[in-house]
Amino acid sequence: MKSIDRIPTSKLQRASKLVSTGAKVGVNYIKYYGEKISKSEEVAKQNLNKNNAEDIYDTLKQLKGSALKVAQMLSMEKNLLPRAYVEKFSLAQFSVPPLSSPLVTKTFKKYLGKEPEAVFDEFDSNSVNAASIGQVHRAKKNGKALAVKIQYPGVADSIKSDLALVKPIALRMFNIKSRGADKYFKEVEDKLTEETNYCLEIEQSQEIANACAHIPNILFPNYYTQLSSNRILTMDYMKGVHLSEFVKYNNDIKKSNQLGQALWDFYMHQIHNLRKVNADPHPGNFLINDETQLIALDFGCIKTIPKEFYIPYFELTDKSIMDNPKLFTEKLYELEILTAYDTPEETSFFIDMFHELLNVTTLPFQSTVFDFSDPEFFGKIGAIAESYSKNTELRKFNNSRGSKHFIYMNRTFFGLYNLMFDLNANSIKINKYKKYI
Repeated sequence: MKSIDRIPTSKLQRASKLVSTGAKVGVNYIKYYGEKISKSEEVAKQNLNKNNAEDIYDTLKQLKGSALKVAQMLSMEKNLLPRAYVEKFSLAQFSVPPLSSPLVTKTFKKYLGKEPEAVFDEFDSNSVNAASIGQVHRAKKNGKALAVKIQYPGVADSIKSDLALVKPIALRMFNIKSRGADKYFKEVEDKLTEETNYCLEIEQSQEIANACAHIPNILFPNYYTQLSSNRILTMDYMKGVHLSEFVKYNNDIKKSNQLGQALWDFYMHQIHNLRKVNADPHPGNFLINDETQLIALDFGCIKTIPKEFYIPYFELTDKSIMDNPKLFTEKLYELEILTAYDTPEETSFFIDMFHELLNVTTLPFQSTVFDFSDPEFFGKIGAIAESYSKNTELRKFNNSRGSKHFIYMNRTFFGLYNLMFDLNANSIKINKYKKYI
């Protein structure tokens, strides 16, 4: 993959890139309207989505940082975006053009004060993994194999301006009115800011690793603060293949269930026992070794779950509460899904909508053992998402509703569900995490 020698860092440079992309998208729509005449609507729409996804991603991978991170987040929402976008944006998880060797050295000197060869006994200037915020290099010191993550230049300084540029696109894409949406963008901004602080990531990584070390079949690297800074992170080099690669060739259901159980227990222990969770569950953050053990790599995005949100959120997994109209409605108010300003029409609509949605998404919690390989389960989620994306009544309402904590909690669960489905895990003990209290 061709490396890049520079990244646009100023607000003007980054805005110009997005404006030029907007022009390309406009041309794609002109082609789309022409193709609708000569081809079917379905074919024309597929070509439009493919061309737009390619043009948007080509720009985002040059910008890197927050703009590319948003694409990565969207790629996990498989039921919200057309397939062309999901396939293209998913490349942001662990495969984007890396920095060139001279830019790596320049960046390393800026963030750690020395060239990498002066810090490590060996350092490979070619990255082994490049993602949205940083890229990883192999190194050695005192005979130990290390992975060194280097943050892209300007990423931390451009978060606020990047989100300001992305905000209008996101509002339009998800039919969200700007009124009331600021709290959600502030939540994303705060989390992205935390992700660029590698000293904080090391602290969080060590905390989660120590708290989850007793869970079978999951491993964590060691971290080295003396070889790290706010923008450089050094940890053990862990051998394994990315989860997304493993699932392509694995057909051993025993291995699938072993990994699925480890992954499920890891997340449930964090959420229910620690009340904080790694809210970035995508395939690029997990390796699988030769012993069929899961290796968790990235803890930059840790979501703390406040008690006032945790209680009603998980009470809605209780079938007796979901089937009690009064209690169900109370929980929707507690979670800010319903508000005192809603009309009777809005109240009725969103009660029905969330009751239908939760009846499907909470199915794993209604069982002692659940089959995450069941395509019917994911088909139901997809059907509901598609139904409401086309619902003309929903478009009338301001759907900027719900606690800000939904963003990363929902991202965690839908990302986790997708990983479990990819693993083909079909016999997962849902409440096994309780033994780890």
